[in-house]
Amino acid sequence: MSIDSRLPNFRNLSPSKRLDYVQQLIGLSAEDSALLRDAGALPIEIADGMIENVIGTFELPYALASNFRINGRDVVIPLVVEEPSVVAAASFMAKLARPTGGFQTSSSAPLMRAQVQIIGVSDPYNARLSLLRSKDEIIALANSKDQLLNSLGGGCRDIEVHTFIDSPRGPMLVAHLIVDVRDAMGANTVNTMAEAVAPLMEQLTGGKVRLRILSNLADLRLARAQVRIAPEQLDTPAYKGVEVIEGVIDAYTFAAIDPYRAATHNKGIMNGIDPLVVATGNDWRAVEAGAHAYACRNGHYGSLTTWEKDSQGHLVGTIEMPMPLGLVGGATKTHPLAQLSLRILGVKSAQELGEIAVAVGLAQNLGALRALATEGIQRGHMALHARNVALSAGARGDEVDWLVKRMVEARDVRADRAEVLLREKRAQ
Repeated sequence: MSIDSRLPNFRNLSPSKRLDYVQQLIGLSAEDSALLRDAGALPIEIADGMIENVIGTFELPYALASNFRINGRDVVIPLVVEEPSVVAAASFMAKLARPTGGFQTSSSAPLMRAQVQIIGVSDPYNARLSLLRSKDEIIALANSKDQLLNSLGGGCRDIEVHTFIDSPRGPMLVAHLIVDVRDAMGANTVNTMAEAVAPLMEQLTGGKVRLRILSNLADLRLARAQVRIAPEQLDTPAYKGVEVIEGVIDAYTFAAIDPYRAATHNKGIMNGIDPLVVATGNDWRAVEAGAHAYACRNGHYGSLTTWEKDSQGHLVGTIEMPMPLGLVGGATKTHPLAQLSLRILGVKSAQELGEIAVAVGLAQNLGALRALATEGIQRGHMALHARNVALSAGARGDEVDWLVKRMVEARDVRADRAEVLLREKRAQ
């Protein structure tokens, strides 16, 4: 089904009217709409089965980012996040990207690594070759533990053996199982395989197996996105687009060379990615761990994105990073809103979901760099932050917009000031 992701006037509607609009746009069922309209979409019985010691549930805002066009398809992006400006910035950057085609994406196969740590080996180089010589036997044993995955076209594909001669605990081998996990995140699958092959690896090497666990540095499971924006799309009342492009590239270069800047730069990228990961019930901590480890792959911590200028003077952005997401298993399969998010996205594979995630991350990064390179990050953030301040001060209904306007106009967004203004208004 083709949709229009631009969602005109969406921001000015009430939450209830927004939901009515999206129900018609996407064709949500009455049951789907009820999940969003009524608080408590996660029944306590299901929550109690998901983790330990449950006493309740904790809700966060569930929003939709608009304007995204990815590989020629309009996509409405569900985001679960508490931070103001994230949804607005991503949506606005997606709008700027539409005239030049939006985002183009690609990805590698869904390959995950399981690590098997082998200690107590007196001849590590010889032991490494013994494991590689028996690769087919190891792979067959690993695949015997997941016939369903094999039937879906996945399974263990290869092994690698890494040798650490001078560890503080003596020589150590670490064997990697390379597993195609298809539409799963894959943690349970690869962990089971690692445990299954451990006795055979001990027999082949004469060593002792310790850890048998996946790696969250999913450097073989990469998602990529590209965007190209014409200078005129970046014009503002105070800045020409050509100036903005130079500022964005300078800001990116700062992140590429300085880890202190890169940490904040990459956090901004994850501001777009994590909310989508949460909305789909995936493991955002695994994605974060892999992202930041991957940012160090060249020997220092740097930017996950690149920003350049092409021969026509257009701003060109790219991102490539690990994206271990799944459509099956875990909270993705059990949380009602996670399932709804996947229906809203209309994705058919975990790879497609990963590609959408990095496109949102690239858009979010551009929003931050554009603001930093021009008016500064605070101006656009201030009005959105002011809403939280107004609500925490006790404002309700029309009071919220009135109080936000007063604080932003005075450029004085503080909780104590909000309380004073609110008391004065109510006294009148």
